[in-house]
Amino acid sequence: MPLTFELQAECPETGARAGVLHTDHGTVETPMFMPVGTVGSVKAVAPRTLTGDLDARIVLGNTYHLALRPGREVLRAAGGLHRFMAWDRPVLTDSGGFQVFSLADLRKVTEDGVRFRSHLDGALLEFTPESVVDTQRDIGSDVMMVLDELTPATVEHAEARRANARTVRWAERAFAHWRATEPHYGHHQSLWPIVQGATFADVRRESADALVALEAEGYAIGGLSVGEAAPVMYDMVETVNEVLPRDRSRYLMGVGTPQNLVENVARGVDLFDCVMPTRNARTGTLFTTEGIVNIKNARWKEHFGVLDPGLEVYHSQTFSRAYLRHLTLTREPLFMEIASVQNLALYMWTVRQMRAAILEGRFPAWRAEWSDRLAAKA
Repeated sequence: MPLTFELQAECPETGARAGVLHTDHGTVETPMFMPVGTVGSVKAVAPRTLTGDLDARIVLGNTYHLALRPGREVLRAAGGLHRFMAWDRPVLTDSGGFQVFSLADLRKVTEDGVRFRSHLDGALLEFTPESVVDTQRDIGSDVMMVLDELTPATVEHAEARRANARTVRWAERAFAHWRATEPHYGHHQSLWPIVQGATFADVRRESADALVALEAEGYAIGGLSVGEAAPVMYDMVETVNEVLPRDRSRYLMGVGTPQNLVENVARGVDLFDCVMPTRNARTGTLFTTEGIVNIKNARWKEHFGVLDPGLEVYHSQTFSRAYLRHLTLTREPLFMEIASVQNLALYMWTVRQMRAAILEGRFPAWRAEWSDRLAAKA
């Protein structure tokens, strides 16, 4: 069955939406945050914790990294990423476009695709719109992304328009190939295009208009949170969502802080992913219902209360900030698990609180109470 999005409620004062994304591996209630499992693993967090305490409904994998390691042959032999990583819920894979963008000194972009050197061993590789679809067929993700050309936030208008035109052409090629191929593992794989256009509203509208013509099952918004100010990001999201169809899911790629999630949900976004919860956890920064905590700070040395009284999660209710500070300073591996689960739990709490508020018609009040509060220092 094709992937479908059921819109359940919409805030009349903002663009906030609550819905359900239906996939062959289960339903995803939106708004939803996707923990990032770049190479088939959410760092320091076991699948049992993801499905248990966190109840993550969908995770993200990375096409670039999975193509390099373990490689397409291993994934095919394993029966796809779901079986390989012991995950029976939906998986979304990005196209690898961001990783190729970050390899500025190792890549060459042409109309055919992207040639680049592996960051692992320097091997020459090529991504085309068609090969990226084939790789994601081998991965077996429920939601696949097209190859796109990402530009820096500081790019000139003419360059943004040129790159976006190529992104649209690549999307058309990817969709033609997707429609001509079949999934390998018996479940439907949806392909979503990515709206680009840097920080130029007219290019963003051009991109969205062209990609809507593909009649995709969902749409992604890319090329944001790459150096532009948050208000600019919010303006671009508003611009794009004025064009994208209401009955399709909207995914904002690589964003961001808990406050970013709140403000973009208020502008009509349904899905998010970001490495920030687990990456910041590894450096000792915690996101909590009481604000942002630097766990290395001496003020937590004898703080023996629970890590986060606002979260009903084992790790948040069992361990103290003093204990986690001790683990962090002594570089005990357990600190990465506790901190990562805490941060992911806060992200999951945030999207589920927003969903409930939208369904109950009180999202503006919830946003007024929590948006700045989540960004404050505890």
